[in-house]
Amino acid sequence: MEPEATPDTLTHAPGTGRPLTARPLPEAEPELVRRRLSGGGELVELLSEVRERFGGVAAFRLGPAPTVLVTDPDAVQHVLARHPDRYVKRSHRARLLIGDGVLAATGDAWKSQRRLLQSQFTGPGMRRYEQRITGAARTTAGRWDTYARTGETFDVGREMRRFALDAIWRALTGFPLDDGTERELDAVAAVATALPTLPADVTDAHDAVAADLARIDAVARHAVEAARDGAAGPDGPGLLHVLTEAAAERPEYTDRLIRDEMVTLLVAGHETTATTLTWLHLLLDRHPAARAQALAAGGEGSEERRRAVQALVHETLRLYPSAWILPRHAAEADTLAGYTVEAGTDILVCPYLTHRDPELWPDPEHFDPRRFIAPDGRPAHPGAYFPFGLGPRACLGLQFALRESTVLLEHLLPAHTLAFSATPAKTVYGITVRPDGPALATSVRPPG
Repeated sequence: MEPEATPDTLTHAPGTGRPLTARPLPEAEPELVRRRLSGGGELVELLSEVRERFGGVAAFRLGPAPTVLVTDPDAVQHVLARHPDRYVKRSHRARLLIGDGVLAATGDAWKSQRRLLQSQFTGPGMRRYEQRITGAARTTAGRWDTYARTGETFDVGREMRRFALDAIWRALTGFPLDDGTERELDAVAAVATALPTLPADVTDAHDAVAADLARIDAVARHAVEAARDGAAGPDGPGLLHVLTEAAAERPEYTDRLIRDEMVTLLVAGHETTATTLTWLHLLLDRHPAARAQALAAGGEGSEERRRAVQALVHETLRLYPSAWILPRHAAEADTLAGYTVEAGTDILVCPYLTHRDPELWPDPEHFDPRRFIAPDGRPAHPGAYFPFGLGPRACLGLQFALRESTVLLEHLLPAHTLAFSATPAKTVYGITVRPDGPALATSVRPPG
């Protein structure tokens, strides 16, 4: 029989699960917050100073309650992977656009929706998209060949959005993206860009982007009706068929939920990839040796070249992760890295800052793809590099995004170098970290 616990033998506070040795969180003083955010200062600047001065788990206040910034790898893994039931995802910032799609869903609904889609983006499921991704890459390469012949200036960001949207549209419908649908789906980027600046009131926010949402809904409605009618493209049926077939057995898959899942996949499947690829081209312009090293790693189609191209993508994602902050909410009291976290506390996990921590990544501001090729070139800790999140809510489309990026670069890098005439001067920290403005370039055929 175990002896009865006494105050002298207790190791955890009764009813809390917290060690008695848990310490209060270090917290930034109000003056620091005011100074950093006054005059339109960026949140990322505040977070960077909080991390630098107070460490990888620290609090700051934007209102009466503290928010906890998490960048330490162990703490990142604790929040996102080990205890996702304690640190939960609440309303998604993009819910106005994606509704109850898998990114915004919670609880049992999220588990059911993710289970349906998971098999589509892993292992055998990914193989069905290989030809579709390749088709989108060839279409983009064909446009760039024309630009190279004519000397036409083009917006690299726009080109990357066209490619990524074409790839996910083919995955969803089985058909290449046509010009009319592309024009209508410009509304997706318009709403996504507007989200951080919309009014807090849900009705006012909806009214501000109602016209764009109506355009998106019309495209989704037409695509869903075509899938229900059995329309299949040259590479067979797409993901919409999976969703419409699910509706026959699962009453929760209403027309609205199918619309929400489709728009979620459109948003998650093209905006982040397009932004990553745009950053990559801008980085290669500043570091042309990285392009040459990737191509010299092996011949066309070789595994060596593929790994080198993937390293370009990974290093870009290190500097500009797909989601630069991951908000969570403490559903119960906990101890995080030895500090007390009260139930109800808002948490900000920040891949952007973890990826730029000099204790984890030597010379972290430098673009060096060799980190992802050389033995011991990157930290082994899973909480040190997580551009697509970590744990059960990590990005479903991780493999799809890496594959489409790699395939496109394998088509473009050997045949084209870019001469930029205008590049964005600033960075926007919204839902993604994106260049602020057009990246105008001409394509120049490499020598030889």
